[in-house]
Amino acid sequence: MNHAEIITLLGSDAEDLLNHTCAQLSVETITAPSPDHVETVFSHSDRSQKTQVNLSRLYGHGNLGGSGYLSIFPVDQGMEHTAAYSFHTNPAFFDPDSIVKFAVEGGCSAVASTSGALALVSERYAREIPFIVKLNHSEHLTLPEQTNQIPFASVQKAYDMGAAGVGATIYFGSELSHRQIEEVAGAFEAAHRLGMFTILWCYPRNSEYKKGATDHSQSVDITSQACHIGVTMGADIIKQKLPKETLGFPDLKFSKYNKEMYADLLTPHPIDLVRYQVAHCYAGKISLINSGGESKGADDISEAVRTAIINKRGGGAGLIVGRKLFKRPWNEGLEILRAVQAVYLDDQITVA
Repeated sequence: MNHAEIITLLGSDAEDLLNHTCAQLSVETITAPSPDHVETVFSHSDRSQKTQVNLSRLYGHGNLGGSGYLSIFPVDQGMEHTAAYSFHTNPAFFDPDSIVKFAVEGGCSAVASTSGALALVSERYAREIPFIVKLNHSEHLTLPEQTNQIPFASVQKAYDMGAAGVGATIYFGSELSHRQIEEVAGAFEAAHRLGMFTILWCYPRNSEYKKGATDHSQSVDITSQACHIGVTMGADIIKQKLPKETLGFPDLKFSKYNKEMYADLLTPHPIDLVRYQVAHCYAGKISLINSGGESKGADDISEAVRTAIINKRGGGAGLIVGRKLFKRPWNEGLEILRAVQAVYLDDQITVA
């Protein structure tokens, strides 16, 4: 996909998204993605040489290799949303072999999935594409349901199958979040000792975040603070949902905030919202990847491209797209994936 085709997909939003400049948090205030990201950020850190090698392998792999940007294919939805709900439109993805084959064919930076799925194909694929083993999951057989993430695999198990990195989810703000923080912080420390990198899925989740018709679990201030907690825990990469312009702290009247912090750092523009998240990731030194969101049908390709542009221009380092890809016929999923990758390879689309 070329630049003109990208503009066509953006439609009436093209001028606003491609010409916006972040004024409150300028590009000079962040570390923008670059080909030498690992050396720039981690060479003076406590990350071991082996961890840096695995990070370099991640940033160097696939169609975006060497660009500073990431394209990760995640399939853990069989646990997070139930398997039949996730795969009924494309049953091939019940099979772990299909998950990894799609990531390889799509030129992804890495594939992320459950320990069970990746272990079943590790001898075949772990050296062909970086594996990211998701260590914890929700489960949907408890009634009433709980907002919880439970460890399903050990860091040692991930290391033994040849994984380059591990990932975990924390439901920040939930009743069990303190336990999750302790578990994941310990797991990330162990992963670094073994030379693996770490990715944190930072998801605010609390029924009290809902006020009337507004769900603040994606509000820009709440998601950004979740990112900041994540980098404090030692995550090498943060995964976060695209932020919404709503302000959770003042509307819900909790946490620490004032009017000045929003005025100084933020506008409602979607690129500025992502820049706010990036600032909370140690000013971009820890890469922010946004999720691609759910599959909604015919508009998935234009929505994915729009999300990629917002992420890239905001200073983010890529997308982690799953449902928009595996819920469609194979070739259609690959078309969307390559359209997203084209955004990050397009030199005319710059950091705002």
